[in-house]
Amino acid sequence: MFGETKDMRQLLKNVTLVNGEKRDIVFQDGIIVEITEDYQGSGDIIQTPLDCYVSPGWIDLHTHAFPKYPPYRAMPDEIGIQTGVTTVVDAGTCGADCIDEFYQLAENSKTRVLAFLNISRIGLKEINELSNLDNISLEAIEKTVKEYPNFVIGLKARMSASVVESSGIEPLRMAKIASETTGLPLMVHIGSAPPKIEDILPLLDRGDIVTHCFNGKSNNMFDSDGLPIPELQTAIERGVALDIGHGTASFSFDVAKQAREAHIQFDTISTDIYNGNKENGPVFDMATTLSKFLALGYSLPDIIRAVTEKPAKLIHRNDLGQMKPGAVADFTLFRIVEEEKTFIDSSGKTLTFPIHLQVKAVIRGGEYFELG
Repeated sequence: MFGETKDMRQLLKNVTLVNGEKRDIVFQDGIIVEITEDYQGSGDIIQTPLDCYVSPGWIDLHTHAFPKYPPYRAMPDEIGIQTGVTTVVDAGTCGADCIDEFYQLAENSKTRVLAFLNISRIGLKEINELSNLDNISLEAIEKTVKEYPNFVIGLKARMSASVVESSGIEPLRMAKIASETTGLPLMVHIGSAPPKIEDILPLLDRGDIVTHCFNGKSNNMFDSDGLPIPELQTAIERGVALDIGHGTASFSFDVAKQAREAHIQFDTISTDIYNGNKENGPVFDMATTLSKFLALGYSLPDIIRAVTEKPAKLIHRNDLGQMKPGAVADFTLFRIVEEEKTFIDSSGKTLTFPIHLQVKAVIRGGEYFELG
């Protein structure tokens, strides 16, 4: 269980980094002090499970960590610390109207909680939250961002037919004005048309994020021949980032394979997790989601960067996702289990692979939590 953070130095001794190197990691007051091959100083050695890799604490860039609005709801620690994720970023569950309540919950969670603010002030109180343009208030967005500068790290717009209804592309145009005014990145959910993906991508700029990038719906970023549409190529060249956002209905093995064959590289791996797809699948947890990308042929260092260094960079948190002095002492400890496992995507297709990841413990700001 969690223990109290101590004033003295703490030490992870002779642990294995993702690149296979053995290192001693020294931290104090929740901050990494030193990473060395053979630390000779004093410190409280944390006894960790055997045969584990140690990475920076995992960051899940797309979650639903506010428990108020069904079905997209969960408690932060149940989808965070308890699954090996030290930072969850809520992807627009809350708009300006409920952000105060969400912030209080976040402050009382063991998991670090950050938020993309839904551009609709009602958030996911209704799942067609962008159908009424009166719910999009630039004034309310600006006020919220000023009140919670360390909590609200971006804006979220869900651009699919069931959300926008007759509003079409206009909510995205309004979202871009809000993004430019606040200086925050915009995460855009893509789904069923309208609006078409060909109309969405040209409006996005460097630092903006497309989530559900490898969904298997007809309105996706690959044509009938499995090739990337021209708008995707130019968006990537502009610096638009691609986030997986697995979710219940938004990740396809077939599309992921098309992307790999076309050399289209995702930037971040996220789960879009909430109670329903955590308990019943196909998401379950971050370790399962990462294991799917091992099965698709990606290397361990590549997938770990996609849940550490890369999401931290997108949300401008250089203190997170890094294994270096001065970074926050957040770590995820996990094993590679040599055991065949069958994985399922959002369309029901399966993929079997002889290994998978298993989280054993986390350290969050110096506090150690063993998961079993």
